[in-house]
Amino acid sequence: MNLKRRYIAVFALLGAFLVYLLVHYAVLMIRGDAPSGTRQNITIPDRGSIRDRNGRYLAIQIRFADVSVWRPSITDIDLLSNEISGILEMPPAEIRSRINSSESNFLYLRRQIDDGTARRLSALVNEKKIKGVMVQPIVGRVYPEKNTAGHIVGFVGDRNRGLEGIEFALNSVLDGADSNGRGSQVFLTIDTYVQYILQQIAAKTMEETQAESVIFTAMDPRTGEILGSVSLPDFDPNNIRASDANSRMNRPNIFAFEPGSTFKVFSLAALMDSNAISDKNVFVCNGSYMPSRGSAINCLGNHGRVTAREIIINSCNAGAAYASDNISSGDFYRLLSSFGFGSRTGAGSPGETAGYLVRSENWSERSKPTIAFGQEIAVSAYQILQAATAIANDGILVPPKIISKIVSADGRTVTEWEGGASRRILKPETAKALRSYMADTASTGAMGWRAGVQDLSIGVKTGTSQIIDPATRKYSETDFIASCLALLPAENPTLILYLAVMKPQGIIFGSRIAAPAIREAAETLIDYLGIPRGRNPQVNHPPAVNIPAGRLPAVETYIPDFSGIAKRVLLPLLLRDDLDVEIRGDGWVRRQSPAPGESVTRGMKIILELE
Repeated sequence: MNLKRRYIAVFALLGAFLVYLLVHYAVLMIRGDAPSGTRQNITIPDRGSIRDRNGRYLAIQIRFADVSVWRPSITDIDLLSNEISGILEMPPAEIRSRINSSESNFLYLRRQIDDGTARRLSALVNEKKIKGVMVQPIVGRVYPEKNTAGHIVGFVGDRNRGLEGIEFALNSVLDGADSNGRGSQVFLTIDTYVQYILQQIAAKTMEETQAESVIFTAMDPRTGEILGSVSLPDFDPNNIRASDANSRMNRPNIFAFEPGSTFKVFSLAALMDSNAISDKNVFVCNGSYMPSRGSAINCLGNHGRVTAREIIINSCNAGAAYASDNISSGDFYRLLSSFGFGSRTGAGSPGETAGYLVRSENWSERSKPTIAFGQEIAVSAYQILQAATAIANDGILVPPKIISKIVSADGRTVTEWEGGASRRILKPETAKALRSYMADTASTGAMGWRAGVQDLSIGVKTGTSQIIDPATRKYSETDFIASCLALLPAENPTLILYLAVMKPQGIIFGSRIAAPAIREAAETLIDYLGIPRGRNPQVNHPPAVNIPAGRLPAVETYIPDFSGIAKRVLLPLLLRDDLDVEIRGDGWVRRQSPAPGESVTRGMKIILELE
């Protein structure tokens, strides 16, 4: 009985407490008491910024505030409307109408006003003792480069939590959950200028070919650092509601496709490195390859007697297929796997595909010769870049990476992003032979001549691959992928470029539509990255240069002269919402558009070119 009485007593106390809470909040609702008039003092975590390799901001946190009204607390609606209308830039009549017509006691008047406006409004509300107005601090994410590198950076949701890209992959690092609310900064390997150049050329290619999508990537093979990674169509992470799943797809990282003839570089390298063939072996192409069983595999030409060099130069499918007869399926699979095909690269972007490389014991009679020229295997652009490093680095494969380092909020702790481990997969002479073949492919009259660059050797391999029709499960007669892989300079590569154009209309060949885009990108990036060539010699100069410190001039009525101003001084311009400012390159301003003295108009575009 004692235990029963104790239970009764406990439940009675709980019941009384619940009644008290109900009565207390009922009284508050009747009286209309609610927080009002003051800016809420809430500790807001500082989410770390995301920057490119040169420190340029790709994502930063901005403080905003929401302005709301609690109708039961309003004592003078005319005072409220007249006093706050100027700061909120809303007519008093509109404020009164929205309050009076609301079906709820709580409503928002303005969302995401800037921090300065919020402070002025809070001071006014307190000074005038205006009841019923609340100013709630919030934080938001701003992406100064807009569409540029949007797929890599990603975006956050309403609660400032990462949903895609680096924002998602490194959310715990950026949000500062483990460091007293002060998030660390993430530096990427991306160079914003390289990204911009690739994006412009990709957009032009996509428009000219009426393609469904385009991938364009750039990488330093010595370090594995991805300098540019473009996926079109793209999106602006500042306006995520205007995008769709297709525009948000990070294709270089997550889209797997049959590479076509660009893959011959790696299949021939595997065959030569294993001594299955040598550069002296001759194969006969009479327009097709005939397996021991089944129908013939057609070649795009009748190339006659071909060696490994001619297979690459002429992109001979039959020659690659006949060469593959000299190796066992198991050895071929093992060597292709060593390039990283069939496995994720671990570059750092979330959602990466492993591609598609079936184990050799499940191959059909046609699998080995077909894989040799780039069909019956699916790869990502990042896997192509990774495999190409082995050709560029005399046999050393260097995994790609998109993250450079992480810097703590106070700047004291720097964690270098290691990435995957480098490893030798080819003999040096094999890699050098393939680079020689690719250089010949870019020579006059060869398949990749349209990618040739003046005064600099470039190694090239183009490709045109069929796409499987999901309805028929057969290769489409109309849908293709045109691609081009380039290493430059061919003798000692410091840059890899890879372009893939999905479903171009009209002309479909990689040698016709992908190679010219590679040349255009190379011409610009060679000079920007300081790659030596005949008309761009390297010059020795003293390491120290005297530059005036300078400060940012006001941009109000007229465009000022930005000449000689350092990049770090210009960064506040990126936060202006009334101007579209684009900073190209690094160093100090050498050219600008518009010219100094031109009138400033809201939304005008200002381009500052730095050297």
